[in-house]
Amino acid sequence: MAEALLEVRGLSRRFAAVDALKEVDFSVEAGEVHALIGPNGAGKTTFIHHVSGALQPDSGSVHFAGRDVTRLSMHQRVAAGMARSYQITNVFLGLSVLDNVALAVQGRPDAGSSFRFWQPVSSEQWLFDEARCYLDQVGLSARVETVAGNLAHGEQRALELAMALATKPQLLLLDEPMAGTGQEESTRMVELIDHLARHVTILLVEHDMDAVFRLADRISVLVDGRLIATGAPEAVRADPDVRRAYLGDHL
Repeated sequence: MAEALLEVRGLSRRFAAVDALKEVDFSVEAGEVHALIGPNGAGKTTFIHHVSGALQPDSGSVHFAGRDVTRLSMHQRVAAGMARSYQITNVFLGLSVLDNVALAVQGRPDAGSSFRFWQPVSSEQWLFDEARCYLDQVGLSARVETVAGNLAHGEQRALELAMALATKPQLLLLDEPMAGTGQEESTRMVELIDHLARHVTILLVEHDMDAVFRLADRISVLVDGRLIATGAPEAVRADPDVRRAYLGDHL
């Protein structure tokens, strides 16, 4: 069995009278694409918030690369090797595509950039050279000078992935990367994630079941804050509890 890169133990979180997460045990093995699925309101985004450090649990723990990161902040987890994309694109719309990724490179702890904003960042040309490499990986090499706000929605999602890759993550957290995309953009995004999966471990939250069953090595199903199944895609597809709780609406 592959080594667990991410291990979540007994994670629980309550908001007022609602148990958003209930004793969730979950792991992601190094090198896999692990998809987390479930109906709206199941607690998927809340779970990702806890993994990324945006929220702290009432109880339970998050271990990453053999280290307890439960109390670390988001930026500390990024420094440790996690990167996240969001349901809504999170880019600097007024900057060029290249500048967006160069800033992500510059913010990395090992980058060695001066971060002297009164000094022209162009004096650190290596930032842009490295940024171009990440843009090439996501298919945006021809759009480097375009203002990010002028990109199509799918291109903005790809830019966000390039910015995440610029942090050199061991684990990439993708929160509904197909959200708001059309069929052609979704197809391109699936191809992009499939390509990235050869280089980085991925935790994928997604409602597009065609994409999930094409990409995932394992699937976990969250319903009402509880994890009801984890396994290979075909085993999850055939699970009667999963079909009754969620997949019956999709299959």
